[in-house]
Amino acid sequence: MKQLVLIFGTLYGASSVILGAFGAHAFKKFLSPEKLASFETGVKYQMYHALLLVIIGLFLQFQSGLEKGAGWSIIIGTFLFSVSIYFLSFADHWGVNLKWLGPITPLGGLLMIVGWFLLLFYFLKRN
Repeated sequence: MKQLVLIFGTLYGASSVILGAFGAHAFKKFLSPEKLASFETGVKYQMYHALLLVIIGLFLQFQSGLEKGAGWSIIIGTFLFSVSIYFLSFADHWGVNLKWLGPITPLGGLLMIVGWFLLLFYFLKRN
């Protein structure tokens, strides 16, 4: 699990830099300012949680259910949150109706919050 968390952290980090660069340059040409702002929100949250995954991957052993639950919640939540925002940002440009993705974004956010609280419970239980 430790290796998996580190792999996802580094993949999320690298891809957020790549997507952020495209958002700052190429996507400006065809995304509205509102859609671009949403896209950038997805990139920011992906990077924040990439850093979190690398940090917990370096310091936790993932032997307890709280540690494993936190790792999985953050991995899955970040994917659902950011990727759904990316697709929703491009829906108009692609001319497709992706409104069904709307509920996925808060579900991803909820999982990220759950991950943070599982870390809190782990730290409180440890001391």
